[in-house]
Order: sequence, then structure tokens, then C-alpha cells
Amino acid sequence: MQPNGVASHVTLRDPEWASLPAFPVQIATPDLNAWCAGNTGLRGVWSFAGPAPGPHVGIVALIHGNEIAGAAALATMLAAGVSPSRGRITLIFANLEAFARFDPAQPTASRFVDEDLNRVWDPAVLDSPRTSLELARARALRPVIDSLDVLLDLHSMLWPGDPLILCGPSERGRALGVAAGAPGLVVADSGHISGRRLIDYPPFIDPNGHRTAILVEAGQHWEFGTEAAMLRTINGVLAAKGLAPRTTACLQPRCAEVTLAVTATTGDFAFARPFRGGDIVAQRDTLIATDGGVDIRTPHDDCLLIMPSLRPSRGHTAVRLARFMPAESCGG
Repeated sequence: MQPNGVASHVTLRDPEWASLPAFPVQIATPDLNAWCAGNTGLRGVWSFAGPAPGPHVGIVALIHGNEIAGAAALATMLAAGVSPSRGRITLIFANLEAFARFDPAQPTASRFVDEDLNRVWDPAVLDSPRTSLELARARALRPVIDSLDVLLDLHSMLWPGDPLILCGPSERGRALGVAAGAPGLVVADSGHISGRRLIDYPPFIDPNGHRTAILVEAGQHWEFGTEAAMLRTINGVLAAKGLAPRTTACLQPRCAEVTLAVTATTGDFAFARPFRGGDIVAQRDTLIATDGGVDIRTPHDDCLLIMPSLRPSRGHTAVRLARFMPAESCGG
């Protein structure tokens, strides 16, 4: 048994971690011994009902096992007591098996066990005969996910960048991100070609539906401040839905939409300089990277760089390029 209370029999297969630079881990690995069992009969899942009717809000951490700030945020909530004023709050520690392998000496090596849990949320994949540890977990969690009205997925970034909310393609998602009031940027995007994220699960983006999902990227994985940024977003979402009083400042975020998602097509992708997430390139047609000798240039002026991955693997998203939306299009 690992110190975090999770069995340690799994074997990691993530080919990327060995080629990455050393990232300092500034935060302690959260102790989940008290929280692994859950209170729902499903491991790592806790659910609490309020005294009055209201929406069912789910908050998910550890979709990626090395994003430990999300686990710390949920553990902080549980230790303080979760008591919604109405509706229901469900907290989910998603990939406990990958988290069990987290090692501060090799912090990038425990993102997943068999495959990325944030690329399997397509009904065709979930209903397929394919097997993996992450697919088994997604299938087990699916009934819980199907019961939610609102989902907040807690994430952090490998490379440093300004916190942001990804709201997917739906107007409902953008409105929820703005209403949360933290962080100060809400970005509409269409996900990854390599598979559907949890926020892209069809019920959340059905134009005729009411269910809503957003994802917060709260800062670098292991920096001081990332957990606090997550807790501000959690409070903002719960307050926006009437399940808790607002206790943090409410910003008026800027909104942006992704105009181009750049996927590395070769193993020789290189940025022109070490960009940071949130950087803005003023001029159209500025060279920002090359991919096997092919130039990658900004498609428009004031191009916002979303989460550049400075050493992307072939077939993985290297950066998303975005344009700011007019203020009148960013109402909550």
C-alpha cells in the first residue's frame, strides 16, 4: 500500500516523461487515506445532498494521476465538511490507480496507467470491447457522470501558464465559466483529435440539453497557489448554482475562442521561443514554431497562446491559438 492509501500494483506506460526537464514539486502529495473509500459504494466517490431541491453538481479531480493539486482541493473540501444549501454535490477522485504511482522524483510519470482517462468519453469507445484500466474506471463512473447537471473538472498544467477555464463548444459552458468568476479567462474550444475529454461527453454539449461541463486549468501542476486557484473556481461554480455562498472575489472574465488547434505531426516540433500559456502574439503571420520543417504561424493579430506544450509528442496537441471575443459576447 502506498502512503496515499492506494494499492500499488499497477505499471505505468507513459513514454513521454523521460524526455522532459525536471519540474520542482513545491506542494506535498495529499494524503487520501481517509477519502479513498467514498460514501456511495463506488471507490473515491463522495456525495452530499442539501435540504432543498437543486442541481446536482459534480467536481472531478485526478482525471490525470499526477495532477495532485486537484486531489488536495477535494481533500480540503471533505476535511472542512461538504453541506450544500440545496441540490447535491458529488466529489470524484477519478484515477486513483495512477495517483498511487505518483513520485515527486518523477512527477510526470503517473499521468495514467494504460491510457489517458481524458480521451475516452465517447459512447462508441465506452461501449466498445476495448479494455484498459482507465476505460474500466470510466465505465464505472459513467452512471455518476450521467446523473450530473453540472460538472467541473479540475486540471493543472505541465508547463507554466496563466489559469483559465476551457468551456468546450457550448454556450452553456461559456456562461457557466463566466458566472464562476475565477479565473479571469474562459476559452471555447473543440478538444483534441486524439479523443473526447470528459467535458466533451455528448450530454454536456448537446445543443438541446441543459447539462453543462467546464474544465479549469488552474496553474502549473506542482506550484504553490494551484490548489487555491482550484478552490476559488469551485466556490464560484457552487455559488453560481446556488449551492454555497460566494466567499471569493468574482471577476468579469475575458472570453476567447480557439481558432486553430495545432497538433504535432512529427517528432521534430520546436517552438521559436519558450512561450508561456497566456502569451499574446501581436501580429498575424508571426512564426511561433516549426514542425518537421513546416512553419507554424499565427493566423490573426492578437493571437492568444493556450497551454503551449514545449515538447509535444507526435499526434499530441502542441498549442491552441485563440482570438479574444467582444466583451458583449462574454455575458454570464
